[in-house]
Amino acid sequence: MIARMRPFILILSIWASSVCSIYAQAAGGGTSQEARQAQQSSGAQRDSHTFDRLGKQIDDLLWYFKLSDIAIIDKVRITSKPGRSSNPTGQGAGNPMIIYAYTFVPKKKPEVAKAPLIVFVHGGVHGNFDTGNSHIVRELLDQGYIIVAPEYRGGTGHGAGFYNQIDYGGTELDDTYAARNWAVENLAGVDPQRVGIIGWSHGGYHALFNVFNWPEAYKVAYAGVPVSDLVQRMGYKSQSYRDTFAGFIGKQAVDNPAEYRKRSPVNHVDKLQTPLLIHTNTNDEDVNVMEVEHLIEALKAAGKKFEYKIYRDAPGGHAFNRLDTALAKESRKEIYAFLAKHLKQ
Repeated sequence: MIARMRPFILILSIWASSVCSIYAQAAGGGTSQEARQAQQSSGAQRDSHTFDRLGKQIDDLLWYFKLSDIAIIDKVRITSKPGRSSNPTGQGAGNPMIIYAYTFVPKKKPEVAKAPLIVFVHGGVHGNFDTGNSHIVRELLDQGYIIVAPEYRGGTGHGAGFYNQIDYGGTELDDTYAARNWAVENLAGVDPQRVGIIGWSHGGYHALFNVFNWPEAYKVAYAGVPVSDLVQRMGYKSQSYRDTFAGFIGKQAVDNPAEYRKRSPVNHVDKLQTPLLIHTNTNDEDVNVMEVEHLIEALKAAGKKFEYKIYRDAPGGHAFNRLDTALAKESRKEIYAFLAKHLKQ
């Protein structure tokens, strides 16, 4: 046990040392108050990303403590579409962007030569795939799925450059698709004909757009409490939230509604060809149920075949079926049954 803990203790020691260094730099020694304030202001974002990177390294280690008994775990670097460049004609501009992805392969020998693949997309506008998802990953591994989880551009834990490449509803979607393709091409145990995609919130948004844009790539999709309509969303969110999205997209929704519509799944429902299950919750404090209901209504109006369930005031709100409650576990059983119907039969 002590031997297993040594790497974790080492990383904690490095983290603690780095924290002390950051605070020492922020204190500014004998510099004036004005100089310290300027230094703190200019370094605030850098320090935030330093903490994020350290936290990410610790969380990466925790994956092994939580799942190494049943899975071969890896974190890979792959390429996707080029990112933005301040100098489009400069050296390296236009090169494919390097992104990250986690892979989880069951240690238990599969009953068949090739196993189905699940692309598990994390949520959050500036988020990352962390061990808060480990219980769901374990449940999928127990069912024999291989899992790839993309760390698409704009996420936290990989530095300011990666964070600032956020492209909401744009090339971030290509990152998820790139992770899917990398797994099919490089993980020997994957059956390329049996690939599904799942996600909650912004991860559900990715799942929707991936099956809309690349229907031939996926046999099934699950979108839990998915962001669905950005125009409607801007209407019920705060001004600070709208300002954040204006930073992502370039303008406020009122000034460029066409771009927000373009980046909204509800306006692409005519493309659906993949079996799809949607869950939403009437007391969701993040993605208002009316936003997902609009998606459901649009799919019905387009004559699309899909399944959905609207939970009524399920405890947990936005996270209701990602918890450890009896209701959450039952809801996930519904998800797993839907996945199995299309990936295991």
